[in-house]
Amino acid sequence: MALNSAFNWFIRKRMVQLDLVRTNPVEMQRALFSRLMASGKMTQFGEEHGLKDVRYLREFRRQVPIRTYDEIKPWIDRARSGEEAVLWPGETRWFAKSSGTSSDRSKFLPVTESALKACHYKGGKDLLALFCHQRPEARLYDGKHLILGGSSALHSDGKGGFTGDLSAIIVRNLPFWVESRRTPSRDIALMENWKEKVDAMARSTMKEDVRILAGVPSWMLVVAKRVLELSGARTLGEVWPNLQLFMHGGVSFIPYRREFESLIGSTNHPFDFLETYNASEGFFALQDRLEEDDLLLMLDYGIYFEFIPMSEWGSEQPVALELRELEVGQDYALVISSNAGLWRYALGDVIRMTEVHPFRLQVVGRTTSYLNAFGEEVMVEQADRAIAEACTLTNALVRDYTAAPVFMRLDDTGAHEWCIEFVKSPDGGMSFFLECLDASLRRRNSDYDAKRTENFVLRFPFGHELPDGSFEKWLRSKGKWGGQHKVPRLSNTRTVVEELLEMNRARGPIVNSGV
Repeated sequence: MALNSAFNWFIRKRMVQLDLVRTNPVEMQRALFSRLMASGKMTQFGEEHGLKDVRYLREFRRQVPIRTYDEIKPWIDRARSGEEAVLWPGETRWFAKSSGTSSDRSKFLPVTESALKACHYKGGKDLLALFCHQRPEARLYDGKHLILGGSSALHSDGKGGFTGDLSAIIVRNLPFWVESRRTPSRDIALMENWKEKVDAMARSTMKEDVRILAGVPSWMLVVAKRVLELSGARTLGEVWPNLQLFMHGGVSFIPYRREFESLIGSTNHPFDFLETYNASEGFFALQDRLEEDDLLLMLDYGIYFEFIPMSEWGSEQPVALELRELEVGQDYALVISSNAGLWRYALGDVIRMTEVHPFRLQVVGRTTSYLNAFGEEVMVEQADRAIAEACTLTNALVRDYTAAPVFMRLDDTGAHEWCIEFVKSPDGGMSFFLECLDASLRRRNSDYDAKRTENFVLRFPFGHELPDGSFEKWLRSKGKWGGQHKVPRLSNTRTVVEELLEMNRARGPIVNSGV
């Protein structure tokens, strides 16, 4: 009890600063911009781009173009080779391996000491501070926190640097107040074989007094189900009766919420879900209100934000906006300059503003992850909500899904093709599920509805109910089996769908509809 009181006092000290994020956002970002320029001018990147002469945002934009990972990679490679002060002052020792979109199989993103302490760790602490502020009776620190990362081994590059999942870097450098409550042990957290790790994690944590779950929803389900198998319990509340919070991120929670609610069951305390928006590049936003599903943009984590309207995305010189120019309901591609040494870096995420001053958002997709083969502009957020609505109407539970276009031919219109793996198959079959999905998308997206009208451009979607374990097998085939890897939801090419279908033809019949 005394430990929990001390913990609550410690993290609630941040509430004063968090209130400033809400009340003085524009001023906070402008002050941060000046600090970033002061650090940037001491780097090789800054010297090459004249940052010593930059005082205003317009000068910064003129001298530093917006870059993708492939375009900033030459500077990252120099830092990885051991050069100092390439993108950030001093030596950068850690590089987070990410499977995000680039011309390479993996990206290696710099993680500086500044980013680790003033961004990644601060995000986790702030989420707990906000939770305890709204649930003052919470007793989180009297028990353990099950933190699920990816493949957490760090590998030396032989030059003083290390590469690995962001979770590996974080686990190796956790502050004492987190390490003392974290479970499983470091030995298990650092295991690379994911199948063995899940089993070891379930066995070691099922006897603990777990109060918090933290991780990507799809992979937390894998661990949770193994815990139930080993314990013989029906719900996690039976295994961990003091469970109070699931901190999740990485993928949309919408398709997973119903299954988690049934898995958790009843506990001794109110149970809440809180979402984070973080990545290898930084910690960007978090859910600051228990009853709302949007996220507060965190403006004092060493990240300066710019926003490209989606109407500008893809243009040769896109216009980037600052905070004060944003509008509620509009979609923007995020551009960041950060204390990790990323300068005007196009993150690839698309966010929608739900509120300004304070600035709150929802993550609605990726600039490269949407369906737009026919001008329908279906975003991941719309697909997630349509899947969730179809599940409700058909009493189904979806584990994973992906979709791609069926391209138009001279003798036929186009369509969308869905590959879905169910935990519980839909009442009424796959055809009825697709009817509900299609109707939901038509209500949510006027462009999709227009293309579907009279099957003029898009006909009724195709669907395949894949056997259990299909997406796991596909991820394994790509070397992406682990806690931070995600299934691509939407694509404008047919690569993923074709690979999934080909992989499953040898396993037995696939339930098809609309084909």
